[in-house]
Amino acid sequence: MAGEKIGWIGLGIMGKPMARNLMEAGNELVVYNRSSGSVEELEGEGAQGADSPRAVAEQCGIIFTMLPDSPEVREVMEGEDGVLAGASDGDLVIDMSSISPLVTRELAQTAAESGVKLVDAPVSGGEPKAIEGTLSIMVGASEEDYARAEPLFEPLGTPVHVGEAGSGQVTKACNQIIVAVVIEAVSEALVLGSKAGVDPEMVMQALGGGLAGTAVMEAKKSNFLNHDFDPGFRVELHHKDLGIALATAREYGVSLPLTATVDQMLQELKVNGQGARDHSALITLAEDAAQHKIGESVGQPA
Repeated sequence: MAGEKIGWIGLGIMGKPMARNLMEAGNELVVYNRSSGSVEELEGEGAQGADSPRAVAEQCGIIFTMLPDSPEVREVMEGEDGVLAGASDGDLVIDMSSISPLVTRELAQTAAESGVKLVDAPVSGGEPKAIEGTLSIMVGASEEDYARAEPLFEPLGTPVHVGEAGSGQVTKACNQIIVAVVIEAVSEALVLGSKAGVDPEMVMQALGGGLAGTAVMEAKKSNFLNHDFDPGFRVELHHKDLGIALATAREYGVSLPLTATVDQMLQELKVNGQGARDHSALITLAEDAAQHKIGESVGQPA
């Protein structure tokens, strides 16, 4: 869908390439970010900058948000210079942040009182897929609102309509559970294989062709093997997401023991000053516990 004048709020690691893809699809963008550098960068590519979320909403009938957590989304929506202060009846807000489903449902109700529709559409795939425009998009919305939003997702990735507002965030929490637990499982497997004398790259090659093969393993292969922890998705953000999953589980009476364990491991990385590293840095905890860095010389059984 091209030709829309749309707003975009939040130009971080994910938000900036996503906004750029919408521009490249022919949409006119009005953009806002708390720090000005990314705004200026996109202004140089044809976007129009704005000085507040309210100013974005005053100019656009469809506004995207891509922000770190629930408090930021709440502030951008409900603050004195927020989206709802500048929005008009019938406007559509598409929140692509990963936040609490409970907060999403509260914001949807607040927005509805002003005649504004809220769609939650968190994504999976990290920075590489944000750049490629191949994200998995989990959408919570009414049928009517989804139909309006769906064409705008085309430059960003593949949307799946999973239910009413808030359902997208629940699905994203489920996604983050699986990703976190698989990263930890792959980490443990690689450390075991390596310390027992098998080349980690060969372990990944062999496992990748069988039932153990996963998109997580393929996407993070280079991170593991090269100890490259430049963030595609930061430890601190994944820790935040598991906190959302655990809080949601508590609300609905669901036990998540593995999620709780990996949540604490991410907490350990954060406390040790590694919150800004890629979440594949989980492997360093398994290495520390085994006193073995994958790919190094091996010893005899303990």
